Amino acid sequence: MIVGNGLIANLFKNDDRENVVFFASGVSNSLETEKSAFLREENLLRRHLTENPEKIFIYFSTCSIYDSSKNGSLYVNHKLKMERLVEDLAHKYLILRVSNAVGKGGNPNLLMNYLVNSVKEEKIINVHTLATRNLIDADDIKNITLELIDQGRLNQIINVAYLENFSTSEILEILEKFFSKNAKTELHKSGQTYKISIPEVEQYFIKHQLTNKENYLLRILERYY
Repeated sequence: MIVGNGLIANLFKNDDRENVVFFASGVSNSLETEKSAFLREENLLRRHLTENPEKIFIYFSTCSIYDSSKNGSLYVNHKLKMERLVEDLAHKYLILRVSNAVGKGGNPNLLMNYLVNSVKEEKIINVHTLATRNLIDADDIKNITLELIDQGRLNQIINVAYLENFSTSEILEILEKFFSKNAKTELHKSGQTYKISIPEVEQYFIKHQLTNKENYLLRILERYY
């Protein structure tokens, strides 16, 4: 069963399983402040947890939980509350904290969509030189999730992210090469960075020879842009 219709939910359309609930619905905007949006996700989550007690429950959370600039935000507090709800009500579960997913479509305001469109349209990009982001191919999220289920890695929280973060400058340099365009930038000495520990999934990237940062991002661009 798939709950949701966004980027991550759509990954599992051809890999749906009768004994699994892929819950990828609810608040995705880390700047959300509307309490009704959080309540909608909570009610939906409670309903599916109650109606599917024997199924493996996969809840897609966020690595934004590790971002110190979002400490105490409504979004982070909500996601932590939803994780606890899954832990309390599901008999078999897997909570996956996902970094910045990049895939086909999605919100135009997502980081990669914004940067790609800005470079292609030669718009000025405000670059926070101290900021880094962890980008992961959406297809790798799907493959890692299915592998973890098959391995029986249940009743735990696992970070699903790439091996390393990318600085905004690194991303733009690769975009410039890929599109043969010069990015128009305004530099600001600001921004946040945080590390994501991925001991449970790093072997996936090694096994599939996805350890070179630049090649990994070029692979993403070739697939989706």
